Amino acid sequence: MFSERTNWRLSQNRYTQAIEEARARGAELLDLTASNPTRVGLQYNAAQIISAFESPHMLDYDPQAKGLLSARQAVAGYYRDAHGVRDLDAERIVLTTSTSEGYSFVFRLLCNAGDELLVPKPSYPLFEFLADLQDVKLVPYPLIYDHGWQMDFPSLEAAVTARTRGVVIVHPNNPTGSYIEPNELDPLNAFCRSHGLSLIVDEVFLDYGLDQKRRASFTANHDALTFTLSGLSKISALPQMKVAWVTTSGPSAEVAEATARLDVIADTYLSMSAPIQWAMPALLDQRKNIQRQLSHRVETNLAELDRQLAQQTSCQRLNVDGGWCAVLRVPVTRSDEDLAIELVRKKSVIVHPGHFYDFPSDGYLVLSLITNEDEFSTGTARLLQLPATS
Repeated sequence: MFSERTNWRLSQNRYTQAIEEARARGAELLDLTASNPTRVGLQYNAAQIISAFESPHMLDYDPQAKGLLSARQAVAGYYRDAHGVRDLDAERIVLTTSTSEGYSFVFRLLCNAGDELLVPKPSYPLFEFLADLQDVKLVPYPLIYDHGWQMDFPSLEAAVTARTRGVVIVHPNNPTGSYIEPNELDPLNAFCRSHGLSLIVDEVFLDYGLDQKRRASFTANHDALTFTLSGLSKISALPQMKVAWVTTSGPSAEVAEATARLDVIADTYLSMSAPIQWAMPALLDQRKNIQRQLSHRVETNLAELDRQLAQQTSCQRLNVDGGWCAVLRVPVTRSDEDLAIELVRKKSVIVHPGHFYDFPSDGYLVLSLITNEDEFSTGTARLLQLPATS
């Protein structure tokens, strides 16, 4: 009765069961996996956000496939002001309700059923479900760690087949916090050109760099056909507004054809809400307030994590350059899932086991750096008290 593409394992895993059991018995859990910025104690400018929805334009229906021009111009303005990208034409921007929808548009644009995309490992687990729904096969390529995360170009070459259509990049990666560095960009573009591949670049955490270096946005990449995805979920910490976009850059002839085809895909769905589009300039402007708070939270929690780690010797934090996560390397005395379950049951602390993000082996835990500061400090202390990690 049902399609093979949705034949997922739907039963709860042991880790989720352990969390629900702990909550059912009344345990007060410290959640070091917080990802919802609206629930971590940030101060939003509620009056400005609400007033953004008071325009009479919102009563008019003006279906534009790529999204309202004023909204797309606001996105182009964000890249100009925040990242120095001055040649991003609003006509190369397509608005979507989420980056997930943006991925689905690009996957459909590039891939026939059974075609392949190269995806980083470790990385965000959502890709597998998106690929299944689009009948696309994901082929992992490893990020290697040596005093920092790096792309492994020999592994990329080994992963290419006749059915490969593109390379997915997360810039910075979630959860490793690693950017594509300038010395990696030319080899990456050369690799794509030599194999006729496109780049699909997720930049939702681009604004949250930790090392004071300014990383270039891929919206300015013209050496290979490039689709760059981002949205308000992270830029303005407004995931509930459901605003995202795809930009297209690269060789002019390829950009023209890709833009024309994306226009048809977007016109088929017309998914964007008109009130949200009219409000976009004001919502994008909220980033100036909220990013300062989030950056301070991330830096404070990272400093606290380092302070506590300095008092022991068995766990270490891997290098992180951006984003909202920190990766801990811990002794391998059991599976990461078993360790995470024990932390829930014995210490009332929730962390993500590394296998959630496709780490290649056990010995990794992932912590959210946007957790409330007191909760983060207490939860980290409990984590490091567990015999298996101390």
